[in-house]
Amino acid sequence: MNRAEMTELVQLRPPLTRSPDSAERVPPKSSWLSAHWRARRFAAHAVLLLLAVVTARVAAPAAGANPSGVAIAWLLPPLALVALAIRGAYRASLQLDVADQLLRVATATAAAAIALIAAAAIVDHDSNPAPLLIPAWGFAALYLGASVPALTGAERRERRSGIGSAPALIVGAGQVGTQIERRLAERPELGLRVIGYVDADPVPGERVPDRQAPILGAPEEFAEIAESTGAEHVVLTFTSSPDHVLMPLIRACEDRGLHVWLVPRMFESVNLRVSQDNIGPLPIFGLRWIDPKGWQFAIKHAIDRVASAALIVLLLPLLGAIALAVRISSPGPILFRQRRIGRDGQRFEMLKFRSMRIDDEPDPADRVRPGLAPGGVEGADRRTRVGRFIRRYSLDELPQLFNVLRGEMSLIGPRPERPDFVEVFDERVRRYSDRHRVKSGITGLAQINGFRGQTSLPERVELDNYYIQNWSVGLDLKILLRTFGALVSPAE
Repeated sequence: MNRAEMTELVQLRPPLTRSPDSAERVPPKSSWLSAHWRARRFAAHAVLLLLAVVTARVAAPAAGANPSGVAIAWLLPPLALVALAIRGAYRASLQLDVADQLLRVATATAAAAIALIAAAAIVDHDSNPAPLLIPAWGFAALYLGASVPALTGAERRERRSGIGSAPALIVGAGQVGTQIERRLAERPELGLRVIGYVDADPVPGERVPDRQAPILGAPEEFAEIAESTGAEHVVLTFTSSPDHVLMPLIRACEDRGLHVWLVPRMFESVNLRVSQDNIGPLPIFGLRWIDPKGWQFAIKHAIDRVASAALIVLLLPLLGAIALAVRISSPGPILFRQRRIGRDGQRFEMLKFRSMRIDDEPDPADRVRPGLAPGGVEGADRRTRVGRFIRRYSLDELPQLFNVLRGEMSLIGPRPERPDFVEVFDERVRRYSDRHRVKSGITGLAQINGFRGQTSLPERVELDNYYIQNWSVGLDLKILLRTFGALVSPAE
C-alpha cells in the first residue's frame, strides 16, 4: 500500500534459519525487485559511481597528482553502495517513491564521502583526498539522482504490465481485506496480484460488493492453499479467527519463505512516529502525535507566509498575464470568490482566477454523484477558453497565495470545501470533520495521489487525515515536489 494511505502495511520478513520442528526454509522468491530489479539497480549504481570518480579525475586533473588521495577516492563507490544498502536501496518494497529514493541517494553518497575524508584525516594526514573526493561526491549524487526517475519509471512500467507481479493471498475477507484487494488492483505498480482470500468465516458478499477474488479456504488449510496457488506474499488483515489459529499460519509462511505484510489493529491511529519497546518478551508500540495547534505547525504556518510572499513576487508577471487574459476572455470579475470552511470550522473567502462565464450556478444537488467529492465541472460546462487552459494546469488556484499570506490557508493541507457540502459530509462521511484540525491547503496529499475533481470522497478524507497524523517537513517537501509533476498532467 501507499505510505500515504491509512492501511499502512508493516513488512515482516521471516528469518531464514532452521528450527527443530521445521524443514529447511526456502529463501523468499518474490518476483519483483528482490531478484532482477535489485540486481539491475545495484549494477546501475556501481557503474555510475565508478563513472563519477572517472569524471572527477578528468574535471580535476591536478588532484590526480596525489596517488594516496586517488586511491582513497576509488573507495567511494564500494562505500556508497554499502551506505545505499543500509538505507534500504536494495530491499523489496511495495512503494516506488522517487522523492524517498532521491533522499536516500543524497544521504548515502554524502555519508560515504564524509566518512572517507574523515578517515583519511585521521589515518594519513598527507593523503588529502578532498580535492578529488568532493567533485566525485558531487558527480555521484548527480548521476545517481538522475538515474532514479529512469529506473523507477522502468520498474513501474514493468509492474503495471504484469511482468514480475507477485501472487498474493489476503487473510481476512472483510472490509479491510477488500479494501486492500481493490487498492492493489487500482495500483498494479505496487507489484502484488491478489489471487484469493483465506478466511474461516468471511463477511457475506453483499456487505463487501467490491470483493472479487475467491475465498480459498480457512487458516487451518493455509499450507495447502499456498502450495497449490504458488503464493509469494501474504497480507494479514482482520479475521474472526483467534490468534492461536493464526500463529501456525505465520509459521507456515516462515517455513515457505513467504513475504508477510500486516495491517495493524487500530491502524487509523498508527502513524510513522510509532516506537517499539519491550516489556520482557512482549513487544509494545508507543503512539506519538503532533499537535496541530503546537509549535511545529506554528513554524509551518510562518514558513507558509514567507514562502507565499516570495512566490507572489516571483510569479507577479504570470499573475498579471492570467488576470489580463481572464478580463479579455469574457465579461465579469477577474477573481472568483467563494466561501469555504477552514481550520476549526472557520469560514473564509477563497480566491481563484475566474474560469467560467457568469451564469446562475447549478443546483447543488445536481453537482456530483453520491460518494464523490465536488469539484471539476459541475452541471453545464460554463468554462471559457482561457478557463479551460488555466484549470487544466491548476493556474486558477494561484490567487490562493494571498489566502496563505493572510493566514487563512496553508501551502499544503486538505482542500477546503463549501459550507453546504461540509454540513452534509460531516453526517455521511466517517472522520470527515477531522480534516478541519489544520488549515486548508492549496495542494495536498490527496491531490498528488490523483484525487482531484469528482473522485472518491472517503479515500480523499483518508489521505487528508493521514497527512495530519504523519505530518513532517519531509512530507511537505515530497508533496511540493510531486505537485510540480502533477501540474503537467491534465486536470478537469
